[in-house]
Amino acid sequence: MSDSPAVLDHHNPELRHHFADMGQQKNAASLGMWLFLGTEVMFFGGMFLAYLIYRRWYYPEFVVASNSLNLPIGAANTAILICSSLSVALAIRAAQTNKRVQTVVMLVLTLVFGLAFLGVKAKEWHDKFVEHHVPGTSFHFEGSMPGHPEAKINPAHAQVFFSMYFAMTGMHALHMIIGVGIFLWLIYQAWKGRFNSEYYTPLENSGLYWHFVDIIWIYLFPLFYLIDRHK
Repeated sequence: MSDSPAVLDHHNPELRHHFADMGQQKNAASLGMWLFLGTEVMFFGGMFLAYLIYRRWYYPEFVVASNSLNLPIGAANTAILICSSLSVALAIRAAQTNKRVQTVVMLVLTLVFGLAFLGVKAKEWHDKFVEHHVPGTSFHFEGSMPGHPEAKINPAHAQVFFSMYFAMTGMHALHMIIGVGIFLWLIYQAWKGRFNSEYYTPLENSGLYWHFVDIIWIYLFPLFYLIDRHK
């Protein structure tokens, strides 16, 4: 019995006392992460539903306001996040194959992508502030439906669009900032050689979180930037 996996697991310093073996610990951690992501789906789902309802109510204003967003910036951030999902997957694979340096490099690359996304988003928000498209007392927006210059839009309804835009992209950015903090910790732990083929659960669960945040943006991008795009 001394050679059984369960007994050998007890010699692993990463095994917590309330788990029988590393497999049970990994399954519990994975279940916890999936439950957490389930709550996140419900949270963002409510925001997506609110957006779709308001879009139906204020369709002309949402079309015009959507066309005011910077499509190249949105597309660039989409590409950045897709690349970051690849790099975090490669980091997990490197840990599974005991490649410490490659694990660190891929994690650093993921961190760089995350910071790049936040930097680009900050630039876009700054432009909206300069254009007075931030909801509040200084909000100002004028326009008409494409092809119908006589059909002026209601600025109050356009403000609803930008309220949803800043709320949803802001919440997404907050999740990105949290992810950056997580990856800073992961980089430090990976550099110390903590992750290997026997223990990489924090990497895997952090990767799930990062992929989820990326998927949220994959939905935000077409909803805000692409639907009814006329230019």
